[in-house]
Amino acid sequence: MSQNKIKRPLQMGLLLICLGTILGLRTAPEPQAAVRISAYFKENALAFSASTLALKKSISQLDENKNSLLQAKEALKNCRLQYKKIEFLMDYFFQSSALIYNRPAKTEVEEPYMEYQEPSGFQVIEALLFEDHPLQHLQDLKAQAELLSSSAADLAALMYQFEASDAQLLESLRLELIKVMALSITGYDAPELKSGIAESLTSLKAIQFMLEPYVKEKKVAMPLLSLQQSIDYLSLNQNFDEFNRMVFLKDYALPLQGELYALSAAIGPVLSVKTALNEQTGNLFAKNAILLDHFPQETYPAEKEARLAGLGKKLFFEKSLSGNLSRSCASCHQPEQYFSDGLKTSLAFDGKSHVKRNAPTLLYSAYQYVQFWDGRAGNLSSQIKMVMANPLEMNADHRLVVERLEKNKYYQQEFEHIFQKGSGPSIDHVAQAIAAYLKTLSPFNSAFDQYISGKKNTMTSKQVRGFNLFMGKAQCGSCHFIPLFNGLIPPYYKRTEFEVLGVPANDNFNRPLADTDKGRYDFFPISYYQGTFKTPGLRNVAMTGPYMHNGAIVNLQKVMDFYNRGGGNGIGLQLGNQSLSSKPLHLTKKERNEIIDFMKSLTDGLPE
Repeated sequence: MSQNKIKRPLQMGLLLICLGTILGLRTAPEPQAAVRISAYFKENALAFSASTLALKKSISQLDENKNSLLQAKEALKNCRLQYKKIEFLMDYFFQSSALIYNRPAKTEVEEPYMEYQEPSGFQVIEALLFEDHPLQHLQDLKAQAELLSSSAADLAALMYQFEASDAQLLESLRLELIKVMALSITGYDAPELKSGIAESLTSLKAIQFMLEPYVKEKKVAMPLLSLQQSIDYLSLNQNFDEFNRMVFLKDYALPLQGELYALSAAIGPVLSVKTALNEQTGNLFAKNAILLDHFPQETYPAEKEARLAGLGKKLFFEKSLSGNLSRSCASCHQPEQYFSDGLKTSLAFDGKSHVKRNAPTLLYSAYQYVQFWDGRAGNLSSQIKMVMANPLEMNADHRLVVERLEKNKYYQQEFEHIFQKGSGPSIDHVAQAIAAYLKTLSPFNSAFDQYISGKKNTMTSKQVRGFNLFMGKAQCGSCHFIPLFNGLIPPYYKRTEFEVLGVPANDNFNRPLADTDKGRYDFFPISYYQGTFKTPGLRNVAMTGPYMHNGAIVNLQKVMDFYNRGGGNGIGLQLGNQSLSSKPLHLTKKERNEIIDFMKSLTDGLPE
């Protein structure tokens, strides 16, 4: 998370507490669930409040004595652990109130509502405590500690007239497990404290406590063996950097996810309205674990969708969609190049100059909430129409494209069959067809996919070690989230992340040149978007170089070197808003190569 100077308004805390009470989810009451939640929450909210006071005291006592800093860090760790006992309830029932405590330490703008959200809470305190000179931030630290303690003192008020159903409680627990699997064990919200394993243990113990009444009922007598086994494994393996995340996920957490869904289904209809997850799979890494139809794009009945995708595939290679009848989508997204083109930036329409940015692979492109590096297109269809009309790309007049397709008997018949008789081709239908084809470009058949599903010999020991580094010490998994390894943020998978990495215009990191591309700022001229780009997916990354939005970094070795040094600021560029930590990762050459070996295991076998 960012180490930058951040504004921290205290008044925001009290406002969010009020909003949390107003906006908390409400359904028809089920007294047993509500009463149990209320008793549990009040007890643990009181303990959490006490821990915030201890944190406030330790921060007030900070001085030049190193022990005082160690005590403050330990108090922060304890405070986080206390919060993890109620996190599943806060994040689910009181999302607005939860924003006070555990937000990323960087300014964010939540889209599409453009709600401004300044950093506050644990992660801001952590970033400041781990600065080179934390005493310089003493007033900011005190302000954050005051915000936490004053807010926590009123948490019990959230239980006033609280209502909850069994289905809601169980969904909140399933989401908490996803957070453990995809966030906590990566160090997502405590990268400096490295307390993610201990916090995961606390979360699972909270899940276990809340499930006890259900598993004791004879009608749903399920022992949830994987839950106790997961707790035991976490208890015995507390070292963050050495924790074996592959073993934990494959042997403990994924079986637990299946058992937890089965328990929920045995109790009653499974509530699943808050996420893009297909929980029926009971496995975060199943091919259809994330519901593609939940993304902002047109969907059709399965039979029509298949025929539309077939039409889209043909249109993908159709040169009549371009202004000079010589280019198609496949010109820059070549199937043999894993739907990229291997160039730093693609050739422009004139065949001589180049476009501004690197052509990313289209594999898994449907699993994004926005398209293009700067996110300026809201869905695949919009992206396709924009590319066709762009003078530097396909330079096509939409009206002329439709006229050409109308003269083609095959296209005329297909469009009429798929949509309705007499409709014929239209630019919207063209874009929808190509989008339907792109939605099929998600194989999920890599060596990693096979290994995580139980096939033991598809990954090498080096690749497994690389995965553990990727998800832990190297902090890659805290931006490239499982299971897609892109910027879809768990546990809801309903927002695409943007970051400022400080990517230079060249890959000579000893003499870096500043990149002039403003990224998302050119689309949304908000200061926080200066130099921000969408976090891309890493599936098939070994086949789709060169890398970054500008194609400036030639190979994965250089990419790892860039991150290992701390991004743009780490190599000497002066970026005031870099969201990537500027601190070196201290990865050895062997460790960096193991991570690269892991990324190679994400390469799919593509159909011809």
